[in-house]
Amino acid sequence: QVQLVESGGGLVQAGDSLRLSCSVSGRSFRRYASGWFRQVPGKEREFVATITWNGGRTLYADSVKGRFTISRDNSKDLVFLQMNNLKPEDTAVYYCGFKEVYSSDLYFSIGGQYNYWGQGTQVTVSS
Repeated sequence: QVQLVESGGGLVQAGDSLRLSCSVSGRSFRRYASGWFRQVPGKEREFVATITWNGGRTLYADSVKGRFTISRDNSKDLVFLQMNNLKPEDTAVYYCGFKEVYSSDLYFSIGGQYNYWGQGTQVTVSS
């Protein structure tokens, strides 16, 4: 039984930082690419960042580039999203996802490409 659990969200002020974590358990496959997405009420889930299994390549949405960093620790099955200089428009529920891969150098920026999702963690940024 595969399970993803996000943590680290909260209420912060503009300019503050948060570090989100996603723990993965129960996987029965060797490799997965990972991503972070966010969603606000009334809007579609939005791509934030993705990372290859080997950690060698990352991709970010323009809206977060230079402020957010995605990383991973495969020995612990953890994926992180470091969010710096948060803005009110970053307010959303943040979800981690992963997709089984057979190559360690693949990543994905479309939500429908992911096999598994966590339940999300709320990030609220006040002005």
